[in-house]
Amino acid sequence: MRVITLEEHFWTDELTEANRAAPSGALSVPRLGPLADDLRDLGARRLADMDAAGIDVQVLSVAPPAAQELDPEAAVRLSRDANERLAAAVGEYPDRFAGFATLPTPDPDAAAAELDRTVTAYGFKGAMIHGHTGGRFLDDEKFWPIFERAQGLGVPVYLHPTYPTAPVREAYYSGLDTQVAGALATGGWGWHAETGLHVLRMILGGVFDRFPALQMIIGHMGENLPFSLARADERLTPVATGLKRRVGDYFRDHFYVTTSGYFTDPPLLCTLMVLGADRILFSVDYPFASNGRGRAFLDGAPISEADREKIAHGNAERLLGL
Repeated sequence: MRVITLEEHFWTDELTEANRAAPSGALSVPRLGPLADDLRDLGARRLADMDAAGIDVQVLSVAPPAAQELDPEAAVRLSRDANERLAAAVGEYPDRFAGFATLPTPDPDAAAAELDRTVTAYGFKGAMIHGHTGGRFLDDEKFWPIFERAQGLGVPVYLHPTYPTAPVREAYYSGLDTQVAGALATGGWGWHAETGLHVLRMILGGVFDRFPALQMIIGHMGENLPFSLARADERLTPVATGLKRRVGDYFRDHFYVTTSGYFTDPPLLCTLMVLGADRILFSVDYPFASNGRGRAFLDGAPISEADREKIAHGNAERLLGL
């Protein structure tokens, strides 16, 4: 069985240094320790880990916050540099790697142009955007040139979590041990809750009425939304009178969900019941999660073999043209 993963990260030293030097950097970018070497590597080290777990293809993307909290000039320059590095890796290992572009969202027009450049010149499969940019979410029409370009190119946008703004950190995560607060604000809960909120803001803000062919991807088994979609639809649809369809319909028609970092059966079964197997994509979240653990979960999940094939590779092949 071919296995494709879609939320697999890398990093550049230049982006790390720029983010730590930015006003929000000291609070935003963690010290990654041993993971730093895994994030830097786009060759033998990564491929050996993929081979050991039976991962055939990784779709690579820069880890958060990428260039989204930098000034526009630096964001444009460092996004382009990261995309050049990714293009080189894809060119060297075209059967093993594909790419999602890093976008300089502080300059949305430049971000749209960079998406166009990387898709047309390098065959990138779309883009990854890490949550808010300076506290502004993607329902803000300032960012819609990116969606217009993605729709025109026929490529998806992967919406990934990012670090909370300083006011959110203070309101929600202060008063706790520093390590506990950091985990609660990110992978322990906050990332997923905020990304689910971001998705609902995009729906309620009319993004998909304006861009009816736009397709999005979210990770972490749907960022809490499959479990809560019926409640959100029930409560939001009656008041969102400017929309053309029900809130739940937008989610089912415009979003794919990956398994990244979620390797237990109940969230998978819930997502299957809400979205169906055609909208689920396998992912690991490497190197923040284990390729081996992810593959064991995929192989052992209590689903039909036909659905396993769709999730492992078929849906990604169809969506991304892999």
